[in-house]
Parts: sequence; structure tokens; C-alpha cells
Amino acid sequence: PIYFIHYNPGYSEKNTKYPLYTRSKRKTFIEACNELLLNKLMTQQWNEEADRKDPLITLQKQYKAFSYYHLPDGRVVGLWKNALTAISNDNGKSWPENASRAPGFVNSNAKIWGQKTADGNYATVYNPSEYRWPLAISTSKNGLDYTNLLLVNGEITPMRYGGNYKSYGPQYVRGIEEGNGKPADGKLWVTYSMNKEDIWVSSVPVPVNDKATQHVNDDFSKMPTDKALEMWNIYSPLWAPVKVDNGTLVLKDKDPFDYAKAERLFPASRKIIASFSVTPKQSDFGLLEIELQDAKGAATVRLTFDTAGTLSAKAGARYKNFIKYEAGKSYDIKLKLDAFTRFYTITVNGKDALTSLAFQPVADVSRIVFRTGNVRRFPDVDTPADQTYDLKNAGESEKKEAVYSIKYLKTEGF
Repeated sequence: PIYFIHYNPGYSEKNTKYPLYTRSKRKTFIEACNELLLNKLMTQQWNEEADRKDPLITLQKQYKAFSYYHLPDGRVVGLWKNALTAISNDNGKSWPENASRAPGFVNSNAKIWGQKTADGNYATVYNPSEYRWPLAISTSKNGLDYTNLLLVNGEITPMRYGGNYKSYGPQYVRGIEEGNGKPADGKLWVTYSMNKEDIWVSSVPVPVNDKATQHVNDDFSKMPTDKALEMWNIYSPLWAPVKVDNGTLVLKDKDPFDYAKAERLFPASRKIIASFSVTPKQSDFGLLEIELQDAKGAATVRLTFDTAGTLSAKAGARYKNFIKYEAGKSYDIKLKLDAFTRFYTITVNGKDALTSLAFQPVADVSRIVFRTGNVRRFPDVDTPADQTYDLKNAGESEKKEAVYSIKYLKTEGF
């Protein structure tokens, strides 16, 4: 059954479809509703549904999307859209008359999520721009001073269906609120909308780190499946999933608008050797790009298993084709890069295949990315806010699915 927990002024059981919760025959349900109504941190979240001057709401301002967390001394930090913040000294029973803009936080009219993390620190997750992208996380040791800004989701999938106020990007973020249990894995879990079309879930390992301290030596055939991706950042849509299967890291893709992506950090290096094995299931469709990137995602080397059975490398505005590949065959690739000179060499299955120049200079590299699609540059800061068109066949998947398997990845300096 459905019940109202609170009527706005002018409404009652006489002019609404559902009864008040007190009509329930379940005593525990009534007790739970009473508990919610007495918790000012819960009812403050109902501000947008309540009428103005509703006594149920403590801070009666046009502040939206309230989230909160407790500090060690019992005070409560409140957060609202536009990076507004205030502190309550009595568990939400009262607030300062006006919230203030959080110093140093860049945020448009978008939701911001804050919570205490499993390691005793704090985190806020939000869009740190005047747009609804990207989705980032900032961490704090005391819940008041935030000292970094790291990426949670920097992808912006194509908007399949146009419409007014359908902002691009990952937005409307919420996490697991105090009192709703704690994940057994200790991670920070958030959910959000992409383009106001799809609902995504991200899990962020705790403690939150942005650097690797050891080189990679991942042999997926020797790693427990449930632990194999602990050090990887994965982007895994339903039609382009990333998972470990039968001792290999598998990237599949039948999504016409999105891609699968797996990313692994290693210690920032000017000189690096990355060794890995790729087995493409097909050679006449699909795409796999492999990039060495710096800490901010700028690529310097890009290899491509293309749609015509060719393995190539980006060389400025052009590509150098260096071998033909076959469906179902494994390719052991060793990529050796000197970021200072920009020269790199590639061997494939033990044979020299290419010596070339990195297409973009970087000071060092600290990650390798496997991605089943081209890098995206849309939207940008000049893109109009509203998309007025739908994409063709927006709700359909590709008839054929591209599959790539990665047996191992190893990095080392030289």
C-alpha cells in the first residue's frame, strides 16, 4: 500500500488518493515514519516538495538538494546546490540564517554530495565547473578543509534524445546516507544520471588515491577474479562491459554510442616499458585504442586495432600501419617509451615492428588506457546548452559485438 507521510497545506485524506501513514496496520511502519518526521536532517531534504513556511522544514530557504555529514565534534555540515554550505550545532534543529558559498568550490546549479568515508576522512562529489561535467571527488581529513580534486567520471556519452534542460554529463549525484548502512567493501558508492537519460553507479576505493607506488604486474590468469580489477579504473556500460572472464580482462562493445574502457595507473615515469597481450576476437569491425597518458589524461602514444584488420600508431595527424592482425590470434606487445626524447619502439610477438615519435609531448606518463572507441571531444564549453535533435536508432544496439581480451599487463622503468 501507499501512504502519505506529510500533507502540504490544503491537502488531506479527503482530497487526495492515498491515506496518511497513521492508517497503516503495521506498528513498526508507523514508528519508522514518526522517527523520520522527528529527524530534522531527514525532513530538511523535503524542502523542495514542501510548501513555503512549512513548519516541518527547519531552514526555509530556496536551497535545493540537501546532503549532510557529521563532524567528530557532533556538528553537522550541510551542503546544497551551488556549493552552498552551513554548519548546524544541534543536529539540524537550527541553522544559520543563510548558507554561504563554500570557499574554493567551483559549482554551477548542480547537486553536491558529501559524506564521511570508511577511513575516517571525508569526501565531496560534484561537478567542479559551470557545466554538469565532469564528475569529481575532493577529499578532506577534517571535513572542513578540502585539498585535492580527482576524477570520478570524465565521460560524456552522446545524448541520444534531445530536449530542453537536458544538460550533458554525469549529474544529480547521491551516495549512501548516514544511517542507511555501510558497504561491506568499504568503498564510497555514488549514483547519478548521465545526460538525464541513463542511471550510472560508481564505486570509489577508500582511501582515495591518485598515484600508484608500484609498477604493474597483472597476470589475470593468476589473480582471483573478484580482486583482479581492484587497481583498475573501469568504465563499463551495459552494452560495452568490462570484466575479468576465464583469466583474461575482457572488453566487449555493441554500443553504437559508447565504449568500454579500462585504465591502470603506474608510477609516473619518463622512461617506461609497457608489456601486454591483446587477442581481438574479430578483425573486420570494432576498434581498440591503447594509450599512454600523463596524470591529467593527455595521451602521448596511441596504438589502434582498427576496423580493417590493421594495427597502427598515431603519428601526428596521420597513422602508421605496422602490421595486419587476425581474429582470434594473440599479440604480445612491448611498448618502450622515452618521454623526454619522445621516441618509442614497439615489438610484436618478439619481433621489432615500429620505431616512431610520440604524437604529443608530455613530461612523463603514469597510466595506460584500453578503450573500444575513439576519444571524445564533444561537448565543449561552446556547445549550446540544449540539444534539439535525437540520434538515429537511439535505442538500438549494434548487431555485432566486438570483443578484446587482455591476458596480462606489466610495466617497468629502464
